[in-house]
Amino acid sequence: MKFCKKYQEYMQGQEELPRVGLKRLKKILKRCQAELRSRNDGLRRQEQSTQVGDEAAEGAELRGSCSSGCPNHCPVCDGTFFPALLDEMSTITGCFNERARRLLELHLASGVQKYFNLLKRRMHLSHHGNLMQEGKDLVTYAIINSIAMRKILKKYDKIHYSKQGQEFKSRAQVMHIEILQSPWLCELMAFYINQRECKSKKKTGTELFEDCYLSFDAGKPSLFCGLFDSLKLEIDLTCSICLDTVFDPVSLSCGHIFCHMCSCSAASVSIVDGLKTASSKAKCPLCRQAGVYDGAVHLEELNILLKRSCSEYWEERTQSERAERVRQAKEHWESLCRAFTGI
Repeated sequence: MKFCKKYQEYMQGQEELPRVGLKRLKKILKRCQAELRSRNDGLRRQEQSTQVGDEAAEGAELRGSCSSGCPNHCPVCDGTFFPALLDEMSTITGCFNERARRLLELHLASGVQKYFNLLKRRMHLSHHGNLMQEGKDLVTYAIINSIAMRKILKKYDKIHYSKQGQEFKSRAQVMHIEILQSPWLCELMAFYINQRECKSKKKTGTELFEDCYLSFDAGKPSLFCGLFDSLKLEIDLTCSICLDTVFDPVSLSCGHIFCHMCSCSAASVSIVDGLKTASSKAKCPLCRQAGVYDGAVHLEELNILLKRSCSEYWEERTQSERAERVRQAKEHWESLCRAFTGI
C-alpha cells in the first residue's frame, strides 16, 4: 500500500488532530509541473520559428536551463507550498507537544493534583491502560506525520531538481517545529516502555506501531521505535559532554539530550539556579544553536526507565554527583547570605 493511502486511512481515525495536507500539496506541485511544461513548449516553438543562429542558440540555452526544473524561487510553489507546509508543521508539532505534556503531567501527578486531573479528564481511576494507549497513539501520530513531511519535501526537490526541501527542513529544525526533535517524543517512548513493562512483558503491536524498546548495543544506550515498513526511529542516549549514558536527563529545545549537570555546566549556570536562568546567548554544545536552554524539558520518564535498566551505574553516578551538588548548593546559599547581610 502506498504511503499516501496508508496515511489517509490512519488520519481518518484521528479526526480531531491536525494533519499534513498531502493531497493539497501534491496538487500545488502538479500545477507547477504543468506550468513548467507549458513554458518549455513555448520556448521550443520560439526556437523553431526563428532562423537567426544567435537567437536559436540563446533559445536553446534558455530552454535547457528551464527544462532542468523551476527557478530557484518558483512563484507557483514558493508562494503557497512552503507557507502552507510551515503552518501545518507548526500546528501539528504544537498539538503534539501540548497533548504529550498533559498526558505526562497526569501520569506523574500525585496526591490531590492527580485526582483533580483525573476528574478534569473524566477518566476512571484505573486509567493506566488508557494512558498507555494514548501515549502509543501520540508516538505513532508524531512519526507518521514526520514521514509525510519528509516525503512531500523529497517530492518537491525531485520536481524542482533542487535542495530547497532539505533547506526548508533545516529551517524548521532551527524554528523548533520539527516534530522528531520534540523532547516530548522521547518522553512518550520512555513512558510507553515503563507502562508496558509494569503491566506485562507481552508485546502488543498494531499495524502501524510495532514496538518501543531500550537498547544497549555495544554499550551505547538508545531508544528505538519501530513503525510500519521496517522504519525505525533511534534516539541516542549518550551525553555528548561526558560521553556516558545520560544521567538525570534534560532535552534542550533543539532536541539534543544531555545530563542535567552537564547541561548546566555548558550553560554556565549552577544546578540550584537551573537552566531557565541561562543566557539567551548560551549555545547547545552539539549543534551550536543559541537560546535553547529556556525551553529545556526534564525527562522524568526517561530518568525512571534508565534508573531501572542500569541501576548500578545510576547508584555510582548518584554518589559521584552528590558532592558536587552539595558544593554548588552551599555556594549558592552563602552568596545569598552575603547579598542579604551586605558583607
